[in-house]
Amino acid sequence: RPPRSTPLYSSAASDVYKRQIMKIDRIEVYGYDLSYRYGKYVMSGNQVINSIPSTVVRILTDSGIEGWGEVCPLGPLYLASHGLGARAALQQMLPALDELDPNNLSAIHAAMNASLRGHSYAKSAIDMACWDILGKDSGKDVATLLGGRLQESFPLYKAVPLGPSEEMQQYVVERRFEGIHRFQLKIGANPYEDAERVRKVVEVTTNEDVIVADANGGWLLQDAMIAARLIEPLHGVLFEEPCKTLEECLYVRQHTTLPMILDEVITDVNTMVRAFNAQGMEGINLKISKFAGLTGSKLVRDLADTLGLRVTIEDTWGGDLVTAAVSHLAASTRPEQVITVSFMNDWNNEHIAGYQPRSKNGIGSVPAEPGLGVDVDVKSLGTPLFVSK
Repeated sequence: RPPRSTPLYSSAASDVYKRQIMKIDRIEVYGYDLSYRYGKYVMSGNQVINSIPSTVVRILTDSGIEGWGEVCPLGPLYLASHGLGARAALQQMLPALDELDPNNLSAIHAAMNASLRGHSYAKSAIDMACWDILGKDSGKDVATLLGGRLQESFPLYKAVPLGPSEEMQQYVVERRFEGIHRFQLKIGANPYEDAERVRKVVEVTTNEDVIVADANGGWLLQDAMIAARLIEPLHGVLFEEPCKTLEECLYVRQHTTLPMILDEVITDVNTMVRAFNAQGMEGINLKISKFAGLTGSKLVRDLADTLGLRVTIEDTWGGDLVTAAVSHLAASTRPEQVITVSFMNDWNNEHIAGYQPRSKNGIGSVPAEPGLGVDVDVKSLGTPLFVSK
């Protein structure tokens, strides 16, 4: 074979590549509160949410392109996360990101992991902002970068706060009038009362509705077994997260024919594969911040698709930015794989990006503009809580 007369990559080409590398110039972290538009958001374990702190990240680059991300843990008891914890974790990680290329997501995650162990939820905001930059820099929307747009719109769900059965029934009636046909009922209290809550909702729904009975891990094992047996005869109900541990959830799954969705106990790829191999579920609730952002969520989504598992796509909570990220992940997912999607900005009173993306008649759609496709009103956020330098 004759010797190669020129190198595979010429020095001129290398110089061009070097000039094209973008660098993080500064990172700003903002905070604002999100209040629940329907009053009180009640879950099992006496968790009541009226208002929660959301954290917004703005990454500015030397090229003039900026990216936005957001993380909003659902209070201090839902998962091993909380609003002020996200901000402390970000403050710890920001120095490690200085002058890195935000388009190099692998390097970004390596730097975050080298500076702080765990705290995936805080890393999610950085990851989201980097995807926003990557899209704007390439002129493509994030859904295209996540594998391609497979659907332009998708059905949304609303959570039904835990309360008296008549109130939950009325809430469903009102949301159906608005076009919603997918409901996640918050249960996980007295199993007999919970079964009555589910029954009341089934009475006012039809075959076009999807009903998920979600205990958020609120039952002891015996109560979960009682609830499963009482709910099982009701038509078309999916069962979600009955107990706090994966072992307990697997035990319940072995004793019921209710289709099972797991959420909080699926903390990474390993637990998902373990639950699948134990025949413990037919679907997962995929929350972006649990998997350190869109990067990890794409991996989980694609693996779930390979295993034949359906997904609900959402996050723990959030505003317009979280909703935009959710919309792009949903749009790049096969329609047949999606159970439902949540647009969290429909659940809040506050908006920092013009209440975009906006749902209509229970249907969500994805922005077409590059990146996340939403414009943040910087003035509405006030002064940054802190900056990287």
